[in-house]
Amino acid sequence: MNEAATVSEVTAERKMTSIFERYLTVWVGLCILSGIALGKFAPAFARMLDGWSIDVNGAPVVSVPIAICLFFMMYPIMVKIDFRQAIAAGKTRRPVLLTLFINWAVKPFTMYGIAMLFLGVLLKQFIGETATDLVKLPFGLDLPVGATHGAGTVVLHEGIKMLQIPLWRSYFAGAILLGIAPCTAMVLVWGYLAKGNDGLTLVMVAVNSLLMLLLYGILGGFLLGVGRLPIPWQALLLSVSIYVALPLVAGHFSRKWILQHKGEKWFNKRFLPVLTPVTISALLLTLVLLFSFKGDVIFANPLTILWISIPLFIQTVFIFALGYALAKLLKLKYEDAAPAAMIGASNHFEVAIATAVMLFGLSSGAALATVVGVLIEVPVMLMLVGFCKKTSRWFSS
Repeated sequence: MNEAATVSEVTAERKMTSIFERYLTVWVGLCILSGIALGKFAPAFARMLDGWSIDVNGAPVVSVPIAICLFFMMYPIMVKIDFRQAIAAGKTRRPVLLTLFINWAVKPFTMYGIAMLFLGVLLKQFIGETATDLVKLPFGLDLPVGATHGAGTVVLHEGIKMLQIPLWRSYFAGAILLGIAPCTAMVLVWGYLAKGNDGLTLVMVAVNSLLMLLLYGILGGFLLGVGRLPIPWQALLLSVSIYVALPLVAGHFSRKWILQHKGEKWFNKRFLPVLTPVTISALLLTLVLLFSFKGDVIFANPLTILWISIPLFIQTVFIFALGYALAKLLKLKYEDAAPAAMIGASNHFEVAIATAVMLFGLSSGAALATVVGVLIEVPVMLMLVGFCKKTSRWFSS
């Protein structure tokens, strides 16, 4: 194949077919506005939804509405994974090792540094030097009112013991949870649109899904501990089990059953297309729920979203640039370089949202920060997709 043909194929357009996919940024914005309005004008309804939870030792650990939404977000992604392809990862060792290095050895720590610099130093005065947030007490921890834990103080709020922490630290925790969650969902779309190696992207989704079961809890506990925030190890590991392992197992066995009884053609042509609107609908409903708890805060301080967005935007662009530059240095093909860079840049916001809700509460600043990650990711990643296609000639065929 000559170079002209290769470049032509690389730059060929791949368009999203569903109106929800093509205009996802618009839908995300509309749902955020709807959630803010709901929280402002129907706060009792939002509190009722927050009350539907699974309690462990008297503490709400799993939000049932969010758990249902996130399962339907995750399952369609997990059911697409053919874990036999993970074996083929060894044949593309350099791009696989590059993505693993970026995702687990670099990205979590750059997110920590960037978030600390902006939220804890440069933007702290705008967020509020004395502004505080109420988050859940760490799972299994029972401290008296007035006791200190990390950077927080135990207070009594509406008859429930809560931990009062500086608001910027709550946003910081949400940023950390995004930084330690490599994307295993929307990155499939970004790689597809960038004319990348779909096989490599799928392999990385499988590898990162498996590694997340081990490393997400370890890195999360370590970095949150360094940040002097509570480390609810049990809840953190439980959230990974519920929001990653459960849909992973369900996806694997349902895929196996469908392929055996219906065949691969029916699976690809009839079953998978039905799941796309399910995933996006669950995502949009989750956004409405989460933002409904921050309506008053955002109305009172509309710049809150901007302050959180700044470090998340810088992190996304920096990690992409690093991955893309290293791919060029390693002399990877464009088809491998594009998804390798974008896998590191994008975040698994479903897991980050779920973990923030479980650890800190549905109405916490940490949960808001992870949701802002959704708003940032879609337009920024679409921008990076366009950049990749325009610079495809930088790489060998």
